[in-house]
Parts: sequence; C-alpha cells; structure tokens
Amino acid sequence: MEAVVFEDSPLADYLEGDGDRGVEDTHSHGDGDASSNTSSPSFAPRGKPSLRPKFRHRLPPPLRLAIPANSAVATLHNTCSKAVNSRLGRADNARFLERFRYLIVASQLLNAHSYLGQATYLPSRDAAVPPPDAPQIGAFTLAGVAVTASFAFAMAWLIHWAKGGASSTTGKGRMVVLLVVIIVLAITSYAYMRRQWLQYLRQQSLAEISEFVVKAHDFDTAAAGGLTLVQEVELVSRGYRINPLPPISRLEDRSQSRRCARLRKQLRLSFADVMPRYHHACTILKPFAEEMNLEKYFDIYDISDSDFTETMSGYSETDNEDSESLRALKILAARFDITRKIFLCCLMALDADGGKPDFIRWTTAVDEIHGLAVVTGEAEQRLRRILGEEESFPVPPTPKIPLTPGRERWRAQLRKLNSLSSGIRGLQAKLHLLREESDKNLNETEDVAELGTNLMIQYESVGIDLRALMQEWEDGKAALASNIDRNERRVSSMSGMLSPTSSLGGLTAVDDGGVFDALKALNGESRSRNSMDFSSSDVEEVFEAIAIPRQRSTLTREERIAKMKDDRTKKESVKSKVEVNTKMLRELESVINMRPRGRTTPGGRITSI
Repeated sequence: MEAVVFEDSPLADYLEGDGDRGVEDTHSHGDGDASSNTSSPSFAPRGKPSLRPKFRHRLPPPLRLAIPANSAVATLHNTCSKAVNSRLGRADNARFLERFRYLIVASQLLNAHSYLGQATYLPSRDAAVPPPDAPQIGAFTLAGVAVTASFAFAMAWLIHWAKGGASSTTGKGRMVVLLVVIIVLAITSYAYMRRQWLQYLRQQSLAEISEFVVKAHDFDTAAAGGLTLVQEVELVSRGYRINPLPPISRLEDRSQSRRCARLRKQLRLSFADVMPRYHHACTILKPFAEEMNLEKYFDIYDISDSDFTETMSGYSETDNEDSESLRALKILAARFDITRKIFLCCLMALDADGGKPDFIRWTTAVDEIHGLAVVTGEAEQRLRRILGEEESFPVPPTPKIPLTPGRERWRAQLRKLNSLSSGIRGLQAKLHLLREESDKNLNETEDVAELGTNLMIQYESVGIDLRALMQEWEDGKAALASNIDRNERRVSSMSGMLSPTSSLGGLTAVDDGGVFDALKALNGESRSRNSMDFSSSDVEEVFEAIAIPRQRSTLTREERIAKMKDDRTKKESVKSKVEVNTKMLRELESVINMRPRGRTTPGGRITSI
C-alpha cells in the first residue's frame, strides 16, 4: 500500500522544502488554489524532495573508518598462530556438521518409512543422495614433496651449521639455537598432523555415511520386496485379490499351510542379524551425543520414550511364539526402522569443536558406521538371493542320469516359464519408471497440454510389452498342450501293443467270410479279398517306440579299476581250474592207455577190471 501525503500539509511542505512557512501563508495559498484543487485533486507530492539548508548543517559528519593495512608483524602473528594451533576453526566445524547432517536428512531414512504398504521392488532415483564434493587426500602432491625436501635440507644444514664450532662459545650458542628450532618444528609438526588427521577422520565419516545410506536403501528395497511377495502369495493362494487387502487375521490362519517358507525364514534371520548390531551402535554412540540435540531430533522425527526404551532393551526371539508369521515379520520391520532412526539421530547429535575430544568421538562413529554398512550389505545380499530364487523359475540342474527326450521337453517348458516371469518383472519396472516420470512431469511442467501425448506414448509402449507377454504365454501353452497330447498318444499306442484286440484264433472263425471261405481255409487254399475286406488282424499297425539310451556307469575311476582287477582275478582262477581238470583227464587217459591188455576168453569176450 502506497503512502499518501496530502498537499498543503506540514509533511508535504517539509518534503518540498517549505517547512518554515507560516500558518497564514499556508491558508492564503490554500484559499487561492481552492477552485483548481476542486477541479483536479492531486494527493501525490510534487517535485524532488529536498532538505532545507537549516537541516543540512545539523547532520553529523560522515563516519570515516581508517582500516589499517596488514602489516608484516600481523601477518607473521597470524601465520604462527595457525601453525601452532592444533584445533580446527569454527567455520570448518560448522561446515562439516552441515554436510554430515545433510547426507543423513537427504537420504530420507528418517522419514515415515513403512513396510506395511505396497512396496516397490526398485529403489527410487532420489533414494541415495551423493555426498558433496569432498577434498580427497592423495598419496603424494607437489606441494608436499617440496615442503618435505625443503624441511630435510634445512634440518641437514642446521645440524651442519651447529657442529661447525662445537668447542667454542659460539658453537654452544649454535647448539641452543638448533634445539630451539627443533622444539618449534616438533610443536608445529604435531599441530599440523593433528589437524590433518582430524580432517581425514571427517572425510572418512562423510564417505562411510554415504556408503551406509546406499546399503540401507538396498536392504530396505529387498526387505520391502520380500514382505510384499509373501503377502501377495498368501493372498493369491487363499483366493483373495491383491487390492483391496483382506484383514490380516485371514492371512494368519494356522489351519492352512504357509507359502514362501524360505523367504520368511531369511527375512527373520536378516532382521535378527542386523538389529543387535544397531542396538550395540546406539549404546556406544549415545554417551558421545549432545543431550539437548538428541532430544530435539527425537521430537522432530516422532521417537517417543517408549519406543526408545523398547529399542534399547534389545532384540529377543522369544517375544513372538510364531516368529515367521506375516504379522511378526512386519513388527520386526517396524522395530528395525525405529532402531535405525535412533542410530541416525545419535549421529546427528554428535558435536564437532575441532579439539582433542573429536578424535575419540569421530573415530568411534566411523567404526560403527563401517560395521553397520558391512552387516547391512551382507544381510541384503542373502535376502536378495533368496528373493530372486522365489521370483523366478530356475531350471533344475543337469542330473547325473542321462536325459530322456521327455525330460528335455519339460526343461524347455520351465525355461518358457522363466522367460515369462522375467517379462512380467520387466513390465513392472517399466510401470515404475512410468509413474516416476509422470509425477515429475506433472509437478515440474507448467504446460500440461503435452502430458496427455506423453502418457499415450508410454501407454502404447506398455501395450506392446503386454501383447508380447500374451504371445509368449500362448506359445508356451500351445507347446505344453502338444507335449501332453503326444504323451497320451504314446501311452495309448503302447497299451494297444501290449493287449491287441485281435486274437490268433480269429482267422478260423466261421463268420469271417462265410462257410465257403472257411472250407478254403481248412483246405489250405488262399482266399480272394477285395480292397475293403480286411479284418482287424490284417490291418497294418505302426507302433512308435523310443529307444532308451544305455545307462552310463555311475562308478568312479577307482571303483572301475577295482572291478576290473576282480574280474581278471576271477577269470584267472576259472582258467586255472579248467587247466587242472584238463591235466587230470590227460593223466587218466595216459594211464589207461599204458595198462596192459587183458586175456581174451574163448567166447571172444574181453574182460577188464
């Protein structure tokens, strides 16, 4: 609202430079211009505001500050103070705390995170925030090499200079100067090393918290995907729809068998491995945190005293009798979320004053952050492996027995199911990206006229994937139906071969062509038949058979060698027995041949003993 200054008012006279006019002059001037003001009223001040000379001489003289130039003594004093001081400045401490807390807050790990809803299988693009550009400590720098060389040369020259006249009084003075220089250099080096080590600790803490944020987001994605998969499988197996969700009591019916047993067990083990480590880190870091800051962060992120007490009491598997139920797993996920929030609040409540206590405080923080990142990463890898096996249809490994054509066909069907599952997951990923891009365009684009065109293009892309999935599904179903029909035909043909309908005595039946044909059959004459006169036994049948390959030996090399030796030993023993029997028969034959012949009887009979 603009300020209105009336004409002929004291303020208007003051702004126009006529503030010393009398009251009469003002009235007369107002009476003379009454008619003109009535016709065209004007309330704005006219002309450039100016001050009367009587006010100008009352103004104080301008303040002129003489800023002295930096003298050599002041510069030397500042340089020596920085060299001797081992503490970091207040600006460095504030900048480090701001960057460290920014990484934690921007990671969204302190937000109202819940595993109870429909979680996405893919992490958000803004989930992990990269750290600001931090100066990296290199192994060698040109400045460091130059300073080291200069320092070594100066020390060598000082020692040589001090030993020049060690016996004289001048030499003793040189030794005193050398000792003073060495003490000053030692103090300066100690302060410099402390500052550098503290800077290194701070850079390590920034790097470790960045890595921890990435591992935590990966674990959240895997845990949310596992819980969602368990819940969806239980819903579908009980005949419910995924949306809207039924009451949890219907999912926890113990009369029915549970699904995803391996995934449930791995979720419970993952939370059981990670939560005690977080509890230990909170116990160690809480004494180093500022009490006021910790309470402030607890109040900001809605962590009550009961939550803190329950979390610090530790994890116990005896709290729930049924620890692998869906309800128990969600309770474990909520407790883990609260435990991690307390840990992050303890990290943000740490202070940094650049002094000696910072070494113990931030060394402990770096160790705990690194340990938690390692444990979280290992749990995420195990959970991700089980989740991948549950989501896909893995082809069974090649068995030791040889593959038959039927087994190979079924393995091909499993491969088709696996490709169909991969296509569904790819479609889900595309829908996730579609939702993110649509939200971004809707929130950032001022002109929403092109939003419909972009959505239509993306709908067409999703439609192409859906049609490809439908085609793949139809191909797999047709292949499966053909395999089933082929197996049924093979079974029917094998049953016909084993139990034929025509008997061997059917050819001698009287009703097989009449009495005349029967007489010809009894006399052995051939019958004349037309092309359509065939009995069931005369019809040529073609049977399909599968030659089962020879089964390979399952013996190892050592077993085959031992078996070969046993066979060789048996053959040799049999051969030796045959040779012994042969020799015995030959000896008997030779003995019989060498015996003298007996006397002949008058009747010509030959007697032998």
